[in-house]
Amino acid sequence: MSRWMMAFLLVGTIVVLACRSNTPSEMRGQQLRCEYLENPLGIDNAKPRLSWKLTSSLRGQRQTAYQVLVASNEDLLARDRGDLWDTGRTAGGRTSHIEYSGKPLESRMRCFWKVRSWDQDGRATDFSLPASWSMGLLKKAEWEAHWIRADSSPPKGPSESYAPGPPPPYFRKTFQIDKPIARAFVYVTARGIFELRINGSMVSEDLLAPEWTDYSRRIQYRAYDIGDMLKTGRNALGAVVADGWYSGYVGMRRLRGNYGLENSLLLQLEVEFEDGTRTRIITDETWLWSEGPIRTADLLMGQDQDARKNMPGWDRADFDDSAWRPVRTAAASEALLVAQPSPPVRIIEFLEPVSVAEPRPGVFVFDLGQNISGWTRLKVNGKAGDKITMRFAERLNPDGTIYTENLRSARATDTYICAGGGDEVFEPRFTFHGFQYVEVTGYPGSPRPEAVTGCAISTINLNTGTFSCSEPMVNRLFSNLLWSQRGNYLSIPTDCPQRDERLGWMGDAQIFIRTGSFNQDTAAFFLKFMQDVEDAQSETGAFPDFAPRLNDENLIRFEGAPAWGDAGVIIPWTLYRVYGDTRIIEKHWDAMERWMGYMRDTNPDYIRTQGVGNNYGDWLSIRANTPKDLLATAYWAHDAQLMSRMAAALGRDDRAAAYTDLFQTIRRVFQAEY
Repeated sequence: MSRWMMAFLLVGTIVVLACRSNTPSEMRGQQLRCEYLENPLGIDNAKPRLSWKLTSSLRGQRQTAYQVLVASNEDLLARDRGDLWDTGRTAGGRTSHIEYSGKPLESRMRCFWKVRSWDQDGRATDFSLPASWSMGLLKKAEWEAHWIRADSSPPKGPSESYAPGPPPPYFRKTFQIDKPIARAFVYVTARGIFELRINGSMVSEDLLAPEWTDYSRRIQYRAYDIGDMLKTGRNALGAVVADGWYSGYVGMRRLRGNYGLENSLLLQLEVEFEDGTRTRIITDETWLWSEGPIRTADLLMGQDQDARKNMPGWDRADFDDSAWRPVRTAAASEALLVAQPSPPVRIIEFLEPVSVAEPRPGVFVFDLGQNISGWTRLKVNGKAGDKITMRFAERLNPDGTIYTENLRSARATDTYICAGGGDEVFEPRFTFHGFQYVEVTGYPGSPRPEAVTGCAISTINLNTGTFSCSEPMVNRLFSNLLWSQRGNYLSIPTDCPQRDERLGWMGDAQIFIRTGSFNQDTAAFFLKFMQDVEDAQSETGAFPDFAPRLNDENLIRFEGAPAWGDAGVIIPWTLYRVYGDTRIIEKHWDAMERWMGYMRDTNPDYIRTQGVGNNYGDWLSIRANTPKDLLATAYWAHDAQLMSRMAAALGRDDRAAAYTDLFQTIRRVFQAEY
């Protein structure tokens, strides 16, 4: 080849590379997340982690560098200015867990961000579409609101037989807005579960908030951007607070009030005006309350509603509340107020019945064709006083009636009394059931299939893995598995959604987490649950059999069981392996070390026979006779091996070596013993 030809090819190559570097890459950054959540509001993590996904039409495309911009307002971000944080061009292929390292974040701050990447050819992508997050109330002193409750007779104490709680109180407050609003946020929680309304509309589609925690240790709050819901002039806030996990029936003991019997509301609305001034509306003695159409509401037992007691417009400013009573302030809580780190419970799908049968006169059984967690939306046109009863079941008896023996003490019954005068819709939102079949009695006339709609609810609704094959039965098996996950991943990973239990059994959680995290995005869900697990850890270091812990003295002893307590190690390990998340193992490292110390202190001979609590053994292997100490010791060795690997991931080489030695010791003793 001549020198001229070589020079020509060299110049051509340089020109091509130059053109490539000036041409935007077709790769795109999408699905921006902050702490695994999309545009979260009111987070309390001072150094949140940012993540994104990349899409490309080219095989083998990859990121070689990235730039993250974080701005204090949308205009700055649109001008590509990151006044809070600008990483500049940062080499590397990481697209997850990029820890915010900009200006210190303070309460109430709004942060807007976007990202661009450089592909394998060094070409920059366009910036992604913007995303955002906002900070919550980071200091306890910033909560000026008071807990408020209904001014009613003290609730009844625990009872061994079903005794419904008092009617959920309706709270309201009116206030004046006289200036243009720049933004407004409301921070709200309850001891109980709440539904919040402003000027006649629901604030959010969130359900069963603030969800289940050990209310003596930690209470979650929710934050909502409600600037568009306020108006110049009079405004109204309204909230309903039902029993939920706080004061309702929980677990197997047929007892109400595991955490308390007095439901209460805590709310702080903060308004910033365009002129820079601010005002706050808080829960205090100026609020009013009343009973309403919801007569009872319990997660296990069901919801009873009397539409004759409806209060049209009760959540609007022009409502006549002269008959409402002043609230009382409730005792403050020593529990931590924390932002909810997991996605909210929401309706994920509506199901229409596939058939309606009448096994007995006046008894109608609707088949949704699918087992779900949730409730039904009832449509009816009846006379005032007509009472419709709905009972829920997973299976049918041979005669076509519903089978409910497996529910044990869970009543799982909703009732609705018609107001009369036209079409009515009843949708309970303070209970949930596990069911495929709905028995309807008392319905005026013969209901058509569209009279009932199934409302499936879950915390999880983002599929990340799929499976299909040529065998329909195998595909149906996978569908069943996915629906079971949706139905049981509801605030916590439960064992079942139907009977009088619904606890966060850790044996179930740890054995399924790897499959669950393949099927769906479970990261934020388990971040929350692991906090429940640590909150429930005993002073001696034993992890619980289920979390959150109950205050019931008969259930508080459920701790230390092999394969159940070991979830406190297996869950963080799995989240690290699936999501590359080292923060979760760092956060719970001390708790995991206390657990390992607990097993070592109670079993100095390295055969795990002591401190094993209920020791369920090979729980689901019917008629198996596997020695319980064999399984327990194997799990201990497994924990030691995982602890060694997690220590290495954190750069704690001395602890990694120590746990490797522990694993080798347990293995040696195990082999000698068995």
